Amino acid sequence: MPIFFVVSGYLITDLLLQEWDEYGKIDVKAFYLRRIRRLYPALVTMVLTTAAYITVFQRNLLTNLKGIVISNFLYVYNWFQIAHHESYFDKFGGESPFTHLWSLSIEGQFYFLWPLLIILALTFIKKRVKIFDILFVLAGVSALAMAFIYHDGIDPSRLYYGTDTRTFSILLGASLAFIWPSTALKRQLDRRLSLMVDVVGLISLAIILTCFFKMDSQSATIYRGGMFLFSLVAMIFIATVAHPGADMNRLFTNKVFTWLGKRSYGIYLYQYPVMIFYESKIAVGNHPLIHALIEILLIVVISALSYRYIERPLQRYNYRRLGVDLKGLLRKQSQEKWLLVVPVIVIVTAVVGMFLPARDPGSEQSKQLQETIAKNTKQAAQKNKQIGTTKKATKDSKNINEAATSQSPKDFQLTTGLTKQQLAKAQTLQITAVGDSVLADTSAKLTEIFPQMYVDGKVGRQVYDTIPVLKSLAANGKLANVVLLVEGTNGSFNDNQLAEIMAILGDRQVYWVNVYVPTKSWQNTVNTALTKATKKYHNLTIIDWYNYSRNHSEWFYNDQVHPNVKGQPYYANYVARKILK
Repeated sequence: MPIFFVVSGYLITDLLLQEWDEYGKIDVKAFYLRRIRRLYPALVTMVLTTAAYITVFQRNLLTNLKGIVISNFLYVYNWFQIAHHESYFDKFGGESPFTHLWSLSIEGQFYFLWPLLIILALTFIKKRVKIFDILFVLAGVSALAMAFIYHDGIDPSRLYYGTDTRTFSILLGASLAFIWPSTALKRQLDRRLSLMVDVVGLISLAIILTCFFKMDSQSATIYRGGMFLFSLVAMIFIATVAHPGADMNRLFTNKVFTWLGKRSYGIYLYQYPVMIFYESKIAVGNHPLIHALIEILLIVVISALSYRYIERPLQRYNYRRLGVDLKGLLRKQSQEKWLLVVPVIVIVTAVVGMFLPARDPGSEQSKQLQETIAKNTKQAAQKNKQIGTTKKATKDSKNINEAATSQSPKDFQLTTGLTKQQLAKAQTLQITAVGDSVLADTSAKLTEIFPQMYVDGKVGRQVYDTIPVLKSLAANGKLANVVLLVEGTNGSFNDNQLAEIMAILGDRQVYWVNVYVPTKSWQNTVNTALTKATKKYHNLTIIDWYNYSRNHSEWFYNDQVHPNVKGQPYYANYVARKILK
């Protein structure tokens, strides 16, 4: 996204400066109309068709639909998301097909203000190098705001959505246009200068690609200068590609990129609706590559159709003829009257959906899951205070276990499938459990079996988030000799992250529960990586929850990920048997 902002800032500013240089003024009204013609038809089409689909097929996403539609049409959706505490990173909270539109709202706000600000700058400051300096400083202020507002352990969605904390990328691109205008770039460069531009371009491209694959979207580094530096590198890259005398320009100016570029707006618009609607109906986890290719194909096809039949025609359309053309379509003899039927049905359905209450057959389950996680998290925090992590067991561990379950010891043994010896061992076995919402969901049942288990489970936790958690626990002497990890539900990880985790844990016995997330493409990636890791780390044991649970949909809530009331005992008992065998 920073690259998109940098490109947008550069191109729009460059066009406005060309207009100023040629005519001595900027026609603000004409600029607004051009932007509306280019952006609004596809946006309105996507928002209304998505709203109509939700109304008919996915009522669970009706929440705040009216506000979502209106705020998108007004280009303030990013602030709507902030006001309603919507998370960009929550993968299992009913993902919205509109989430990605926050960036278009920032763009819309930029388009509204920018021509006015450029006129003021060129009128009163005049020197373009000075304007560049001012814009660069303002970009730094925006980046500092992001760093200042960021706090460890807090969902960074506010920073991700905020105009104030994301403007620096646009400002960097805009500032570039003042010192690197396309009209001043020579088509012919001597070989030395051309080579220098190309080398800088390739280096910046390499950095961008490295960051793309290595940087974690929720890491502190991103928000404390990382995104600003990435945008700065992107600005340098754009400068090399924009130069007509460099091979970088010729490399990225070809038929394929031109074709994709013209349809990139549609591709961006339709990506989330296609992916979310597709993955809500089809389990993509077992064949992620095939389903990813299908999704890409659908997105490209829909975007191509949008460009051909909506974006391009309506960008050129004379809207003064709208009344006349509608009357023509409504005439009885018109053979094209049917063209109005589909849009009318879509609009009416979308409007009806805006006033319907959200209705989800699984909403009660979702509410129950949230309540269970909240209750378990509170209970775990209380128990953690009572638990020591030294080799000496807490004297009243028996009392803790009896308080946790109302079953008799004999019944509890039968329920768990554990032997007397295993249950006795479980009473005093000290375990540190760290994980995501699956751990938070099942922790009550786990601590019934393991009263000495220290639990740290958090909704939305990624594998890379676990690293600072483990470091903190180690520093505070709260890492037991047995560690249970419940990670990977929210995304995959790389070898370096895994290596860092295992380095922190040292010689401790590590049990890692693999994942069952059939609706997510990273399921097999995570499980394969964990299986592979056991060959390298001999103190790592994988608890194969995936194969144990995959044929038992009745064990899960409607999200197909978190064990429900029936599945929680199966989860805890299975984990316990693997640890105690």
